[in-house]
Amino acid sequence: MTDETQKRSGLQRIKILWIVLGALLLVSVLPLAWYHRQVISLSQEKLTNNEFQQQSEVTRSLAEEIHLYQSGLHQQLVAQRQILALSGLSQDLGDPRRAQQIIALLENLVRSNPNILYVTALSEKVKGQRAGEFPAEQDPFVVRSLQRAFSTVYQNVEFHSDPLSHGKDNRPAVIMALPLYWQNQFSGMLAAVVALDPVVKRLKETSVRQRDVYVVDRDGRVVAHHDRKFVPGTDVTKSFGVVAMYREQLRERSQQVQATSTTRFTMDDAGRPVEMIGSYSPVPELHWAVIAQRRLDHAREDAGITELNAQALRFVTGMILVALTLGYFSAVHITAPIHGLADSTRAISRGEFGQRAAVAGAAEISQLAETFNMMAGNIELYIEQLKQAAEENRELFIGSIRMLAAAIDEKDPYTRGHSGRVAKYSVILGEELSLTAEELDKLRISALLHDVGKIGVDDRVLKKPGSLTPEEFEIMKQHPSKGANIMRPVAQLKEMLPGIELHHEHMDGRGYPYGLKGDQIPMMARIIAVADTLDAMTTNRPYQSAMDISYAMGKIRALVPNKFDGNVVTALDAVVQSGKLRLTATLVEV
Repeated sequence: MTDETQKRSGLQRIKILWIVLGALLLVSVLPLAWYHRQVISLSQEKLTNNEFQQQSEVTRSLAEEIHLYQSGLHQQLVAQRQILALSGLSQDLGDPRRAQQIIALLENLVRSNPNILYVTALSEKVKGQRAGEFPAEQDPFVVRSLQRAFSTVYQNVEFHSDPLSHGKDNRPAVIMALPLYWQNQFSGMLAAVVALDPVVKRLKETSVRQRDVYVVDRDGRVVAHHDRKFVPGTDVTKSFGVVAMYREQLRERSQQVQATSTTRFTMDDAGRPVEMIGSYSPVPELHWAVIAQRRLDHAREDAGITELNAQALRFVTGMILVALTLGYFSAVHITAPIHGLADSTRAISRGEFGQRAAVAGAAEISQLAETFNMMAGNIELYIEQLKQAAEENRELFIGSIRMLAAAIDEKDPYTRGHSGRVAKYSVILGEELSLTAEELDKLRISALLHDVGKIGVDDRVLKKPGSLTPEEFEIMKQHPSKGANIMRPVAQLKEMLPGIELHHEHMDGRGYPYGLKGDQIPMMARIIAVADTLDAMTTNRPYQSAMDISYAMGKIRALVPNKFDGNVVTALDAVVQSGKLRLTATLVEV
């Protein structure tokens, strides 16, 4: 291509400069996006402050209500204690003669307040009377709490229990207990199991617009919650950051927190972090705190921030679409040829070296495509040359192995063609045993070379027409090791050595040269062992005439499992029965 042609071709294509100008058009949207972000940020900050204020008011109001509720219950118990003292019943609460009078007073107390589930008056000997439908004696947790209450009031200290649950729906309750006196001496205990139903009702009323309001104790355990899945006594310190903050304040201020506080924290929701707003107001007399928390995104939706955000996003999105539409026509001239170039690159990486990229697009991209196509052509030519050389090397390698195997077999006229037949039998057995193509290739080469060690065996032993003496047999047994040593320096034959060296090992460990047994013998060697024996039995040898295939198969089966692998012999049975391996007289057809 001449310089004039290149110049004319360049004028017909879009320059990258115009593509850059198209991209700059998109940048014009950034100021709008920044302004939108600033407006939303200010709105969200105001929203957060409003939510903190509302939560503070809700928690502070509920904390005062809970204090009043507890104070009212306390006053009722104090009044009941005074009645017992004025009527002289505090003197001996366990006196059976006064039982009915005491029970009547206790039942009046229960009827006067439906939130008192159970009340009992016990003497200092832990004997007395009870009233109420609540089966306190059947709840071991309540029984233990009453025992702790008695131990506490015995020290002239009022008792207020940890949160407990009652009923099938796990309604929250607490135990309150006061010491009883007679003539300024401790005479027993007045205790009541008090339901927190009014507290739960108020929690439900204030838990609106996806705001959660609940009560915890100083240890971060739930006292009351509008959601029944939070059983009283459940530790929520690790779940809610605002509870953890409340406990931290308790530790820093020696268990005395008076003021309402607010915080922002993150809560895990199904593996996803969610930003929360939380507040707490303490109930110091009970060492409780009223907690309020709400997801920040829910608060934004409620305040209309989400809609404001949506409107701004719609405007910005419209501007972006306009910019993208204009930018698209600019960008398409560069993206299309780049995609084609990328597709061509991927095709070449997959080995499709005939793939070429279309010469199109901007001048710079077209020049890149032309250079790429030239490179691809050179790579294709080079790969073809490499493939041809590799195939020639492989044919030379396989041919050398065949010639070596034939040379070994030619040492003994009785074993002419033995290595080739063993290789064929081995491959047929390997296919029946579902070996991979790569494994079959290694098996074929190993079987061809399995007797290469006989090169190092003296001809007087190798060609002896009769039976070998023990000394001669020991010499013959060296041929697997000699074969492996001969082939070991050849790196390409490293994975074929097990078949050469171990094809005379027996499954029971009585073979040679190492006495391996069972799974210690590689599958390659087990297959060659069976194929070697089959050929030895079905061809004429100095020490025997060729056997019939049926007779030879019987002899081979009889050597399972001592000598041969049962799976390999089963595969041999299958290929003989199916006709994949057939014998006619002493000639083998494969």
